[in-house]
Amino acid sequence: MTDSNCIFCKLANGVFPTNKIYEDDNFTVILDNGPATKGHALILPKEHYENIYELPEETAAEAMKLAKKLSIKLKERLSADGINLVQNNGECAGQTVNHFHLHVIPRYKDDNQHILWKPTQPTDEELKAICKKLQ
Repeated sequence: MTDSNCIFCKLANGVFPTNKIYEDDNFTVILDNGPATKGHALILPKEHYENIYELPEETAAEAMKLAKKLSIKLKERLSADGINLVQNNGECAGQTVNHFHLHVIPRYKDDNQHILWKPTQPTDEELKAICKKLQ
């Protein structure tokens, strides 16, 4: 099912023109219009899922398979030195479009991008408490 108000549903299903680099029955892969680096692509399911919490496991697995194939192609054809896979869920995590999508961002030496975080320093006790909650 698609959402008629969702821009990514429209992009994934060909309602609007895109710089499409791949398509199958379930996904469309397009170049990002505001790329972090050359070749930055978005893997978009054609069906509407707001975030990873709603995404069926089979669809998640297929998205990762596509990400692997695309990563290899970016390395071979654009000489990427590395790859970031970025997938945000919720506004506080940086999600700006409420349609699951996976960013495949090729990285190049000296590309001046900083897709990293500042490590915190939890105590061993804090880590053990979190571990216990998640087991």
